[in-house]
Amino acid sequence: MEKDADRTPPTRRNVIRYGGAVAGAGLLAGCLGGGSGESGSAGSDGADGSDGGDAGGSDGSDEGSDGGDGSTDSYSVEMAPVGEVTFDSVPEDVMVYSLLYADMAVAFGHGDAVNSLGFDADAGGNTLDAYYAELDGVAFDREGVRQLNTGSGDGITVDRELLYELDSDLHLADPCLFVSFEGWDEGDVAEIRDNVGPWFGNVLSRRNSEPPESCRDGYEYHTLWEITERVAGVFREEERFEALSTVHDDLIETVQADLPPAEERPTVGTLLYMDGTHYPSRIDDPGFANAHVRPFGVPDAFGADGVSYETAYDHEQLLEIDPDVIHHQYGIESYYDVAGIREELADHPVAGELSAIENDRFYPSGDPVQGPIMNLFQIEMTAKQLFPERFGEWPAYELGDGYPEIPESERLFDRDRVAAIVAGDSE
Repeated sequence: MEKDADRTPPTRRNVIRYGGAVAGAGLLAGCLGGGSGESGSAGSDGADGSDGGDAGGSDGSDEGSDGGDGSTDSYSVEMAPVGEVTFDSVPEDVMVYSLLYADMAVAFGHGDAVNSLGFDADAGGNTLDAYYAELDGVAFDREGVRQLNTGSGDGITVDRELLYELDSDLHLADPCLFVSFEGWDEGDVAEIRDNVGPWFGNVLSRRNSEPPESCRDGYEYHTLWEITERVAGVFREEERFEALSTVHDDLIETVQADLPPAEERPTVGTLLYMDGTHYPSRIDDPGFANAHVRPFGVPDAFGADGVSYETAYDHEQLLEIDPDVIHHQYGIESYYDVAGIREELADHPVAGELSAIENDRFYPSGDPVQGPIMNLFQIEMTAKQLFPERFGEWPAYELGDGYPEIPESERLFDRDRVAAIVAGDSE
């Protein structure tokens, strides 16, 4: 709690102050009161391939009347676990850990505010590039974006000194995630909040994971689009949010209006494959990791198998379950060559008998740490993979191809409309 207590706080830009009666709740009370800092089960969220709805609901409130440009009066935005944060102006220099927040910053026209990402910026940035290439004028410039995690293997390490060096107006990250990192506790989170800038983020809603013990009072789970709305409030981009949310709602209506009866929908298994082992994750569990699959109401092939974060299958075990469709997470310009994996499995005497391999229904799937623009593309992708006869075929995909070219007549949402929203045209 007292480590580096003699540090001289840096001179802060008079941009953001932490405020509001809610600020003392949950994690922050633990920070100020010296809670235990036990890591619970949250350490992997936002950093690995494990599993993690969608509606709006504003918790932001204006305290001034500056007309929305953030240049004069203060305003407040609220989200668990940090409570209410008061801003004097829109943050211009923002630390980001999880990819969904980079996507949100871009969606609201503030991608250039992002100064960091949790992992190699190219690893996640390549996925964003694949989607953004389909949107005229939309891009995420990763030049100069710092990598926060310096750990290896299972160890997640972020140097507090780097956060001082970045001197961010805002830490757009879940402080409860940081509490679970090696070398961090709630006192460190409070120190960064008080000496550098506030926290604002919620990522354990990815799969509704149990927070670290010091965060359990006051932690709430939000859907992807609830989180997106609150981040829009931080950037004073409520109109952009409403416009983008309308695109999302229309997309959901489009796909759900043309679904076959429940008994005709394929069983779906979502997994990662590494070194001869399949690591499944549930699609019928809550959390925004499933926000691109949940709208389709498909049976979870692993739903009756007691799948947990530690579950692993060999080829024989997976063949016993034999999903109709297999989705490989992080499949679009990310960590895995899904086309190569599919070829490897097809050549294996056991894995080659999987129905998804025999019927060419082993697909690259989305990134579970998805933001709103990612979510739109990943819903479209999932629709075509699950129901090609209704939504058009999913094109063949190879790593390095980007998001496949979809004929304009078969696109499920308007790319030009999304690009216009990002550019600031919310009408």
